[in-house]
Amino acid sequence: MTPTIVDKALTIRDATLADAEAIRRIYNEGIEDRVATLETETRTAAERREWLAARGNRHPVLVAQIDGAAAGWASLNRFNPRPVYDHVADLSVYVDRAWRGHGVGRALLGAVIERARAIGYHKLVLAAFPDNAAGMALYARMGFTRVGVYREQGLLDGRWVDVVVMERLL
Repeated sequence: MTPTIVDKALTIRDATLADAEAIRRIYNEGIEDRVATLETETRTAAERREWLAARGNRHPVLVAQIDGAAAGWASLNRFNPRPVYDHVADLSVYVDRAWRGHGVGRALLGAVIERARAIGYHKLVLAAFPDNAAGMALYARMGFTRVGVYREQGLLDGRWVDVVVMERLL
């Protein structure tokens, strides 16, 4: 039987440097599965530690834990370096393969939206693959609206991939 978060205790907390390996593992699953990112090079724990250490208070990383193990992570990322965009954040959400479809992504997305409000962001944006049906449905349920499509935005494994741009005003 597949576990659900109803059966387990889910907690969401700020990431620490000690989470670098789990974040690396989950991110690399997303890279390898080709459903969530145009990134093609897997990451190392050392690179993820550097990434975590370089983040400031306006760009937190949250980790979802189930029974003490990381089940997913989400981050608020700088949308654009121009000061006029300081109240817009890009977001990322990645869920461990074993926990996809069990509410971890929804919990992380809810938590990162609340954190963005608390920080003072006005808007969140994201980019998603149109064939990531579960992700697209989740974003819509959580109040994100489709802004448009970047046609043939990236060349992934020899084929052009479209990217849907979505936003949510906070």
